[in-house]
Amino acid sequence: MADFGIRFFLCNIFICVITAILLITKRVLKNHFTNRMQFNLWFLLLGLLAVPFMPFRPIEFFQIFSWFGKLKNTASSSIIKPAANINISVSTKQINDFALSVSNKTPCIVGLILFGIWLIGVIAMFLLVIKSKMHLNILKKSSLSLQNETVRILYNNCLSEMKIKRNVPIYSTAFLKAPIIIGLFIPRIYLPIHLISDFNPMHMRYMLLHELQHYKHKDALAGYLMNLAGILYWFNPLVWFALKEMRDDREVACDTSVLKLLKESEYEDYGNTLINFAEKISLNSFPFAAGISGNMNQLQKRIINISSYKKPSVYRKSKGVIAFGIMAVIFLRITPMLSTYSVQQNQYKWNIPPEKISIIDLSSYFDEYEGSFVLYDLKNDTWRIYNMEHATLRTAPNSTYKIYNALFGLEEGIITPSDSFMIWNGTDYPFDAWKANQNLYSAMQYSVNWYFQQIDKQLGTAVIQNYIRKIGYGNENINSNLSSYWLQSSLKISPVEQVELLTDFYNNSFNFVSENINAIKDSICLFSSENKSFYGKTGTGRVDGQDVNGWFIGFLEINNNTYFFAANIQSDSNAAGSSAAEIAKTILSELNIWK
Repeated sequence: MADFGIRFFLCNIFICVITAILLITKRVLKNHFTNRMQFNLWFLLLGLLAVPFMPFRPIEFFQIFSWFGKLKNTASSSIIKPAANINISVSTKQINDFALSVSNKTPCIVGLILFGIWLIGVIAMFLLVIKSKMHLNILKKSSLSLQNETVRILYNNCLSEMKIKRNVPIYSTAFLKAPIIIGLFIPRIYLPIHLISDFNPMHMRYMLLHELQHYKHKDALAGYLMNLAGILYWFNPLVWFALKEMRDDREVACDTSVLKLLKESEYEDYGNTLINFAEKISLNSFPFAAGISGNMNQLQKRIINISSYKKPSVYRKSKGVIAFGIMAVIFLRITPMLSTYSVQQNQYKWNIPPEKISIIDLSSYFDEYEGSFVLYDLKNDTWRIYNMEHATLRTAPNSTYKIYNALFGLEEGIITPSDSFMIWNGTDYPFDAWKANQNLYSAMQYSVNWYFQQIDKQLGTAVIQNYIRKIGYGNENINSNLSSYWLQSSLKISPVEQVELLTDFYNNSFNFVSENINAIKDSICLFSSENKSFYGKTGTGRVDGQDVNGWFIGFLEINNNTYFFAANIQSDSNAAGSSAAEIAKTILSELNIWK
């Protein structure tokens, strides 16, 4: 909840900017849009307002086009089932998976305060809507089915004129000053008794046509969406102003739809109907109702529209559709920016030709885990991936980051390939292997946190940040405690990025000292012979005593080729790096890469 409070606050800054841009754009391009299109533009904003509450990250618009290529690969993807009693014939060095628990129980007080204030406002707004709903129920109970035969005949003629086959019930009531239509699934029109008593066929026809246009264009749905947005964004004045503009545009669009049914000589009469009833009608107090009523400013805007109305040409309609399409694409493009799910840059934007990817089904290996497996074939430049969504999802690297932590230390001369010795300071640790002097090889084998934290301490934040940016490590965020930024904290990376970085590391794409690269390779070597070698590093994220994030990454040199891999598993418990390693080795065996 604390995280949501902060992220939602940040999203509203973007929403204000986007809303302002939309308001300006509508004004600048007013002559290029029909009145109905002007109203429809607001649905783009309503869609954006829903994004922060989505429990998933919306896809990037341009990813849609790559799906078609991926679907082809998916159709021919391989499905691998686990074999019974698999024995990996070549033994590897023991994988030691030591991890310290971090606490995740201290919420951000600012986020909690923001969330609490927002929630109180939402509840207050919801109670006001309930109050209005109760008044609406009183109106329904006090109304009677329309008895005036003359008005009913006129109403049936209006239904025929608009080619509406559904029987939309009509009622009379003494508790309204202006007609309204209410109901999304069971729409009903309510007429004030004073309009029936002072019956004027022309005025009544215009009003009925107006209400039926609301029904025909499903404006009740827009009303529900606008009220929901008003509740959720009760604190955002720019959103409220946009919603007011949307209501005004809804009535203008409805007036325009009525004018399309009328003769040009009747336009003035329709405008006079609004003028004559301006003193009698007022903005209705029902949040889910649509009607001909409105405040004086809104009525003035509508009358000006009626007086200047001309039926739009095909050319103008076409321009409006094209402009609307362009704006829709822009809104879809920026949608992921507003996701509270993606504020922390949790999804890696991977750009790679779909034909290089094969989607494989490895779900039977992961059992109770949410996870992914990524394999890159260097010689053939191809990828095999299980669970693409998870494979591009960033999470804490935990001890897998030590590969690069040590490399930075080597590059800065804090340790060297020939002298990487560090003295244990006597601090008590939960693992005996940590309570001893270390060098690069023992520290990597036993995943000794204090060794790499000492390297970080000597490097300093600025140097670490520069190296992180140089190699493009995940989200590049080390804005937390220097001793724990890679332990279920700010730094995050996806399995795909792990493999890409390992490939760059192997090829020394960043021009590090070759001796330093070889020293790191030696420190993570699990098995080596004349014809093949296996390199790997585990990582475990332990939160409040539970293993929630397990990694195993590495590469294999075999048969004049090199394969790079990353396995990640996540769960509420028992998701350790050692478990990820077992899954990865079994998969590699099944793929006939490592036996």
